[in-house]
Amino acid sequence: IRLGLFLIISGVVSLFIFGFCWLSPALQDLQATAANCTVLSVQQIGEVFECTFTCGADCRGTSQYPCVQVYVNNSESNSRALLHSDEHQLLTNPKCSYIPPCKRENQKNLESVMNWQQYWKDEIGSQPFTCYFNQFQRPDDVLLHRTHDEIVLLHCFLWPLVTFVVGVF
Repeated sequence: IRLGLFLIISGVVSLFIFGFCWLSPALQDLQATAANCTVLSVQQIGEVFECTFTCGADCRGTSQYPCVQVYVNNSESNSRALLHSDEHQLLTNPKCSYIPPCKRENQKNLESVMNWQQYWKDEIGSQPFTCYFNQFQRPDDVLLHRTHDEIVLLHCFLWPLVTFVVGVF
């Protein structure tokens, strides 16, 4: 009886925790509609930003990377928007389209940004690609990848429900 009661309580508690921690951001992310985007311009804006690298358990430092912006035209609004890798990157640095994996040497960060910039200029160019656009939350930004998908919604309900049902029986 104690195990069943524990499972019922933990199922209800985990439903609330998952609901607040995962469900809310996932629903916001899923509000973005898929659109076809084409690159308008790829440019470095001359600003340099700091990033934090780790080099061991107790070793941390800061390094710098240049800011590159990729402007695209999206088919949903037919307007110019700044491309971001995903929601996390947008929240970390809303001015830039790309944040490289932070390395100790600034030169390696620069090389990573330059490679990414060349990829968007040369390989993608004017080819259409899928991006995600939310005109109500971020009309001037588009995302290349969604952070969450429908599977997150399934897991938010499935596992607390399974725990609850096992506790009942």
